[in-house]
Amino acid sequence: MELLLAGGTGFFGKALLRHWQAAHSRGDAALAVTVLSRDPGAFLRQHPEFAELSWLRFHAGDILVPASLPAGARFTHLLHAAADSTLGPQLTPLQRTTQIVDGTRHLLDYAVAQRIPRFLLVSSGGAYGPQPHDMARIPEDYLGIPDPLDAQSAYGVAKRCAEHLCALYAQQHDIEIVIARCFAFVGRDLPLGAHFAIGNFIRDALAGGPITVQGDGTPVRSYMDQRDLACWLEALLQHGRAGQAYNVGSDEAIDIAALAHRVRDLLAPGQPVRIAAAATQGLRQRYVPTIAKARAELGLELRYTLDDAVRETARYAVRTLKIHKKS
Repeated sequence: MELLLAGGTGFFGKALLRHWQAAHSRGDAALAVTVLSRDPGAFLRQHPEFAELSWLRFHAGDILVPASLPAGARFTHLLHAAADSTLGPQLTPLQRTTQIVDGTRHLLDYAVAQRIPRFLLVSSGGAYGPQPHDMARIPEDYLGIPDPLDAQSAYGVAKRCAEHLCALYAQQHDIEIVIARCFAFVGRDLPLGAHFAIGNFIRDALAGGPITVQGDGTPVRSYMDQRDLACWLEALLQHGRAGQAYNVGSDEAIDIAALAHRVRDLLAPGQPVRIAAAATQGLRQRYVPTIAKARAELGLELRYTLDDAVRETARYAVRTLKIHKKS
């Protein structure tokens, strides 16, 4: 497999690169990967473990600048995971939409021009819009949509538009396109100081507490280990049915308050958990997928528990970020 990986330096990309690095070290991987990055040098200075690997090369380019994409390459697969998820809140809704929709179209045009036969789009569970309160887990055939008249729905609406572009290009140009609708994740490469609740809880616990919940703790989420994420994306890239979407995530639900206590119990027993806001009487917000389709069609399973993922994230943070507990 000759793969072009767009978005290879973010959380998803690093999860994939670590997955393939481990596979190559075992001698059971047969692929060559080209990572599209706006600044390969900066990434390799921060992550020298990915430098000078025989199966991995980097190309300086930007999905919003079509002329910067690799010329004359012979890729068999394209995996599009490029999006500023960590920096997303710093972008305006229009900037987020432009990045997602225009970036996807540029990569689809590139796949057509370069005759790349297979394309995996990393989409989001946000494309479903709000999960109905009486729906425990969202299935792929749920046809909800974010409110297109709400500017704050830009991310989810843009992902829906990107998916539809894929369907149009598949019909027009006979490309095999698979959609991965991704939910929430945790692992060694998750930023611990961004807008991800579980990362902030791990940071607080490693610093000695207290663990602070910014809200009332009632939203319900689920978390997949980044090692499972990489395994699932690879399976979808190679074996997912063309024209189909698959949920990628964990189906084990937990509310945010319980998650904070779970992280506390694993990493900082005895420390307090502080919940900033009183619980309301409104409906609980949910964001949990069903993953029966990936299990049934591709035999995929969750190899790591939430506890495994939290401990792995904490081990890496202590080792590399030099987090010290309060005395």
